[in-house]
Amino acid sequence: MLISEAYAQASTSASAGGDMLYQLPMIGMVIGIFYFVVIRPQTKKVKEQKLMIGALQKGDEITTTGGELGRVVKLSGNYIVLEIAKNVEVVIQKTAIQTLLPKGTLKSLEKE
Repeated sequence: MLISEAYAQASTSASAGGDMLYQLPMIGMVIGIFYFVVIRPQTKKVKEQKLMIGALQKGDEITTTGGELGRVVKLSGNYIVLEIAKNVEVVIQKTAIQTLLPKGTLKSLEKE
């Protein structure tokens, strides 16, 4: 009885090393899928965001990550002055800018 158990244990330990060779390509595939599904789109989005922020000009209409809509009044370094209402200006970081709105969006919202 003990001898058959010893053979059974020996055969499972030998196949465990072979299983590792089959698992390595699977791990590589999971890493590859993760790269193409998560990392690559995120880097593309960050690059587009940097280009948009770099192209900002005085008078552009934007949306912030907090949901505020406003018009760019002044650009200075990493900050901008944003007019969110008539005679109401706030200073925000450029990284808080989410989208660049088409010209005239704020005027069309005021009419509603």
